This record gives sequence, C-alpha cells and structure tokens, in this order.
Amino acid sequence: MMVKNIAIAVENMEKSAKFYTDVLGMEEVRRFSPQPGLNIVLFKGEGEAMIELIENENNKKGLFLIGMAVEDMDTEIANLKAKGIELTRGPLGKPGGPRVAFLDGPDGVEIELIENMG
Repeated sequence: MMVKNIAIAVENMEKSAKFYTDVLGMEEVRRFSPQPGLNIVLFKGEGEAMIELIENENNKKGLFLIGMAVEDMDTEIANLKAKGIELTRGPLGKPGGPRVAFLDGPDGVEIELIENMG
C-alpha cells in the first residue's frame, strides 16, 4: 500500500497552515468546510502523499488518520480478514466511483483504505 495522505487534528488552523507553508515550504492545494465548524486544508510537498489538517475533529489533537491507496478494495479486505482484522466502517462509495474503508490501527490511529476506480 502507498501512503496517500496523513490527517492531523489541529487546534488553530491558521497557525498550523502558516507553519506548513511558511516553515516547511509546502503548497496549500485545497481548503474546504464539509460541515459547519469542521475545516480541512490539504498541503502537498514533493511526492504524492498529502498532509490534511483538520480543525475541530471531535476535539482530537495530533495524528489520527493515515490514508492508504489500494489497488483492489475487495482483495485488501479479504487479506485483512485473513489476518484477523475487521473494518470499523465501509466499504463506502458510489458505484463506479472511489471507495473507502476504515480500520483501527494501533495507538488510536485510524487507517483509511482508498480505492480509486475508473
């Protein structure tokens, strides 16, 4: 699996965004609010993986999610089940579109499996 994104819950989006752009030299590529009170900003540096800052994610702080790209969701789920791992959510997605599924990793870090279809 390839790391696609890492999500970090932050207390102050503007302060954190400034750090990733001004200090680390990353490019802000998208900023959106999928629901009231929830703000998300995506940053890209070299390579394919992105950093996703999330403000107001149930008062969490720090690393809480790693997104991993998978070629075939059904095969990956079968491999995980063979290792005794159960999904916590999913797979979710629209027919013919991207699908995602979630499982719990150690230390409270959630793993998001991301299959890009089509």
